[in-house]
This record gives sequence, C-alpha cells and structure tokens, in this order.
Amino acid sequence: MMLFLNLLVASILVVATFSIHFGGLVGLTALTRQRGMHPGQRVSVIGQGASILGMVVGLFALHSIEIWVYALAYMLLGEFNRLETALYFATSTFTTVGFGDVILSDKWRMLSAAESMNGFLLIGWSTAFLVTLTARVRAFEEVIEHLDD
Repeated sequence: MMLFLNLLVASILVVATFSIHFGGLVGLTALTRQRGMHPGQRVSVIGQGASILGMVVGLFALHSIEIWVYALAYMLLGEFNRLETALYFATSTFTTVGFGDVILSDKWRMLSAAESMNGFLLIGWSTAFLVTLTARVRAFEEVIEHLDD
C-alpha cells in the first residue's frame, strides 16, 4: 500500500513540476519573441549575451520553484522538521548530486528516486531550450551578415 502511495504522490509532484516548467518555458518563449531579433535589426553582442543571460536566470528560477515544490512536499509529509534541510535534500536530489548525508525515511524513499528522474528530465529540457535559443540567435546573425552583402 505504501508503494502505491509513493507512486501517487510522485506522480502528482511530477505533473505539478512539469506544469510549472511548461508554463515557464511558454512565458520565456513569449519574452524572447517580444524582445526578439528580426532580420535587418542590429543586435549587439552584449544585447545577445544579455538575452541569453536573462533566459539562464529564468530557467534557474523555474528550477528553484520546482525544488521548492519538492521541499514543501517533504515538509508536509513529515520527512523533515527544518525547511533548510528539506530544501537541501530536494536540491541535491533534483540535481542528481545526492550526497547521501540526508535521506528520506524508508516510508517515502521512492519519492527521492522519482524526484531525481524528474529533475534530470527537467534540466535536460532546459538545456534543449537554451541550445535552441542560442541557435536562433546565431541564425539571426547569419541573416544579418547576408543582408550586408
């Protein structure tokens, strides 16, 4: 019965963090389009760097929110008495570092495995998003270079 409860809670947390991430990426995409570069528009290297840095900060914020979701869940489940400990555990698990100095009880240990897999997927998704954004910046540079010819 406890395994089913672990899987149910893990599924709820995965759906919640996926939804947060999807919504955040939609928002960040809208922001890049709003401030986007258009063929013929001159954009400085500093401007491009600032745009990419803004995306990195946005992605970091998304992951931080997702980690907080896990930390608060661990607190609600009674796994940790201190928020700092819950945040530390959630962060090291989400990023798959998992030092092992703080662990969940046997009752909820399946959650940590689910969180690691979830964090790995969400960080990978963010990486793909950032690579796509950087490629888009480079594509605009090439269009601008051809306009100069």
